[in-house]
This record gives sequence, structure tokens and C-alpha cells, in this order.
Amino acid sequence: MKNSNPANIIASACEALSSTGKEAAGNIISTEYPHQEVSNAGRKYNEFQSTEIFIRDGFIDRFSGEKLIFPPVLRLLSQELPEEFPFHPNWKMSECHIAYWKLFPTVDHLIPVARGGPDEASNWVTTSMVLNSAKSNWLVEELNWTLHPPGNTSNWDGLLSWFLKYVNLHQEILGNPYLKRWYKAAIRAENA
Repeated sequence: MKNSNPANIIASACEALSSTGKEAAGNIISTEYPHQEVSNAGRKYNEFQSTEIFIRDGFIDRFSGEKLIFPPVLRLLSQELPEEFPFHPNWKMSECHIAYWKLFPTVDHLIPVARGGPDEASNWVTTSMVLNSAKSNWLVEELNWTLHPPGNTSNWDGLLSWFLKYVNLHQEILGNPYLKRWYKAAIRAENA
């Protein structure tokens, strides 16, 4: 890029369009700020892979440095305390406790898949639902964010060990398919 400021490039193209015509404007865009097509590789991680990433990152939001909670802990609270800790199956904000947005970890791509990033563990990081939504298809650098170091599960494990102990004492909880999938993922990740 000759002129590295995208706004200035667009301004130059608009000036060229007004004064010289489409060809000159098109040349500015195609040489200084060309469209870059990317293929979408898709997203392919499951509860087990997510749990491995959450453990690897120490249940720390890599974009904020804040602690996060193992997903089924929040759903267990909603199952056991539906009035105090509500959840909506479609994540309706007015009907979900705010913790689902702030403390629920998810896997995000450092280089978004929509921008050609690979869908593999080396490109995955743990973040909250709210920051995942805010980041969208942007690069960390484009948002002026920094990548925080991973945490250590001996200091904070996102209540994963609490969840396993609680389920072992209350096996009936495994009647909930969502909780059962995450329980199996946690056992498998701990034994990996």
C-alpha cells in the first residue's frame, strides 16, 4: 500500500472519480487498497475441544484477562435456581442472567475464519460471549486490544472441579443432555 491510511486512499479514489473518472479511481483502489477474497473454512470445535482450550487458557478471557466460568456451571445454576439465575434457550438478553454474556467462555479465532484464519487450536483462544460478539470478524490489532497471557488452572479452573464434584454427588443432573455432554467433555479433557 502506497498510502497506508485507508480513509486517505478512499478520499483519493473519490477525488479521482470526480476529476479524472472511474478508471483512475479504480486503479487507486486496486493498487492501494484492493479487496481481498478469503474462503471460509468453517468452524468445527465441540464441547471436548472447547474444554481443552478453556483449560489451556486457564479459564481466563484472553482479551480482557478476566476469570470465566465453565459453561455447564452457569446452566446448572439456572436449572437449580431458575428465578434467581434465569436462562433463555435462544439467549434472549432480557431473559438471561448477565453472567451468560460476561462469564460464559467461548472459543474465538485470533484470525477470524471469515478472514482466512484456520479453524484449529493454534488459532483458538478463550473469551467471553460479550467480547466474542464485540470482536466479531476483526483482528485484535484492529481493535487496539492486547492478548492477555493464559491463566493457570491451579489458581482458577472456572469452577470445573466444583462442577465435577457436584455432579458426582448429584448424578440425577446428568438427565439434562446439555450438562451430560459437558460433563463427559470435562472427564475426557482431564484424562487427555
